[in-house]
Amino acid sequence: MLVAQALVLQFIERLIPNPIPVPGIKLGLANIVTLFSLVVFDFKATLSIILLRVVLGSLLLGTFLGAGLFMSLAGAVAAGCIMALLLRFLPDISLIGVSIAGSVAHCTGQLIIAALLINHSGIFYYLPIMLLLSVPTGFVTGLFSTKVIKYFKSNNIMGSSLLRFDMKQKSVNRSSHNSLY
Repeated sequence: MLVAQALVLQFIERLIPNPIPVPGIKLGLANIVTLFSLVVFDFKATLSIILLRVVLGSLLLGTFLGAGLFMSLAGAVAAGCIMALLLRFLPDISLIGVSIAGSVAHCTGQLIIAALLINHSGIFYYLPIMLLLSVPTGFVTGLFSTKVIKYFKSNNIMGSSLLRFDMKQKSVNRSSHNSLY
């Protein structure tokens, strides 16, 4: 179900005109599902969702086994790994912060694969632009992810699976409360 939702978000995003016409930069709406899965489930389930989404998406878009598949796969796996590590070891970080870090990791993973494919390190001159633009895109997807998870929580849709999110939010609220005094 989450793979299908991620694919739908991926296709919807392709229909929206990109306000920043920079190659390799997109909003990354499918990352909302990745972040949701990391909060509700575990890394293993999330990695399965990432792999299935990227492979099925490339099959449906006709880019299977092309450079785009490998760049997308590297970026998505790098983002998933970084976000999982942050959620695991920095419980006070917000989902927006996790999403921004995931966006940065995604861009970096894509460029590493691109450099390997073209066998030229000059492509890393493009990295600062991608990293700069990954901050607002990560912010937006992190904001959407937070809203989705809060909606699920307020309507008790996932039940006890969102307890981890509750614990993190209480921790964040407690630290922001303490920083006021």
